[in-house]
Amino acid sequence: MGWHRELLIGFDLETTGTDPREARIVTGAVIEVKDGEPIGRREWLADPGVEIPADAVAVHGISNERAAAEGRPADQVADAIAGVLTGYWKSGVPVVAYNAAFDLTLLSAELRRYGLPSLRERLGGSDPAPVVDPYTIDRSVDRYRRGKRNLEAVCTEYGVSLDSAHDASADALAAARLARAIADRHPKVAALGPAELHRRQIEWYAEWAADFQSFLRRKGETDAVVDGTWPMRDLADQKV
Repeated sequence: MGWHRELLIGFDLETTGTDPREARIVTGAVIEVKDGEPIGRREWLADPGVEIPADAVAVHGISNERAAAEGRPADQVADAIAGVLTGYWKSGVPVVAYNAAFDLTLLSAELRRYGLPSLRERLGGSDPAPVVDPYTIDRSVDRYRRGKRNLEAVCTEYGVSLDSAHDASADALAAARLARAIADRHPKVAALGPAELHRRQIEWYAEWAADFQSFLRRKGETDAVVDGTWPMRDLADQKV
């Protein structure tokens, strides 16, 4: 039957910025998806405790006023999301996140910022797994396709509907549907078990990062460094 035909958990965050070590959670969504259809969902709106920049508001539509008036404290939101995700991982259910290295690093940074147990601590010292990242998988199985690789573009490539881009629930659902669509097109991906697919993605992401770093250095950015760790980056240089 394949992992892509079983229960998948779509996960997405909308945030205050693009650096996962410094940005804060504004909204989050965790969607249970079976056979491409949502069967359960949890959504969060946070008061991030910092100003939401205008360019971020323009992306996800959550104003500072709404976040302050309706959002829960950021530490409570981060703790709740981490608790939900680790519950699925403990059960062996794959969590699907598009560009997982961003969302999981940002969530980890928020937990550290507020002195909350890390994802690894909640999992008894294990890394979060299994994670399915359609961004990483698509880039490996169709590496020579030209064009953008953002969620909207890749959904278009695989015929997956994305009703409201940069809405956490819509993006989380689209990510889960996209993971299924990629596996349907590429039987070698569908044939992997979730644990083996997770391991392969670690390798694929590292290979991509090394190639991209070499490309940048050939183009003149001699000190370019592209982090190849997946699905979470090191937080040693996180700014609190």
